Amino acid sequence: MLDRRLNAFRPDLADIALKGQVEADRFVTPQPAMITQPVVPLRPKPDLSMGIDTELLMGEEVRVFERKNGWAWVQAVDDGYVGYLLEETLGAVAIATHLVTVPRSFVYSGPDLRFPTRMALSMGSRLTIEGEAETRGTRYLLMPDGGALVSRHIRPIAEPPAPDYVAVAALFLETPYLWGGKSGFGIDCSGLVQLAMRMAGRKAPRDSDMQASGLGVPVERAELRRGDLVFWKGHVAIMEDETTMIHANGNTMSVARETLEAAIERIGWLYGTPTGYRRPVAET
Repeated sequence: MLDRRLNAFRPDLADIALKGQVEADRFVTPQPAMITQPVVPLRPKPDLSMGIDTELLMGEEVRVFERKNGWAWVQAVDDGYVGYLLEETLGAVAIATHLVTVPRSFVYSGPDLRFPTRMALSMGSRLTIEGEAETRGTRYLLMPDGGALVSRHIRPIAEPPAPDYVAVAALFLETPYLWGGKSGFGIDCSGLVQLAMRMAGRKAPRDSDMQASGLGVPVERAELRRGDLVFWKGHVAIMEDETTMIHANGNTMSVARETLEAAIERIGWLYGTPTGYRRPVAET
């Protein structure tokens, strides 16, 4: 059976790509759009009282299947996740040139850190940059609407990605835990894996069960090394070395560093022992 998280189908409407695989009253060709706000929740239903499944960041592209009553039913281009978001958060697709590379950064109203800020962006946000300026020794890159970011906080998308996704994950230490979160303002366990790996130029599924079943290759506990993943039912952690891991967790309600032994003992009474260990394999 098709996973509804990754396939857009309902009894009344479905993705044209699924014709012949699912039944629906109508099949549609999705239309392209782009996220235009810093962090946008993606929900399982068009209802603000529903919890979030994941988040989309500024500049991410989506496929839109329906716009109705202020909501849009979409599928994220990056990881294929399907859900509902507020239609007002969408805009026309623009060519992104740069990527935010620090956990959080401000967009100023002009090239001066004393100017008012317009918004804060998360690592992974994609931007169009059309100019640059320097004020009192600090270099800024300029967006088409005049917004300015400190140049050290972003890099051209065309430049090589981060060499070590574990080092990227470590930048999020003390970031608040947020169920469904995928940003520098709040993040969950699988969101941390996905975002850190994306910054290193590698793809990862969104949810921990998807990562546990299809990300990389299985390894034994005795083989664990930096960059390997440890899975529990509904949870994932990143090994920083052979004994220490980094994970976004509900115990500290933050991204924290913990030894594997301590985590196994602490988690075991409630969720059991780890269900598996995997080594992400770099794409060739």
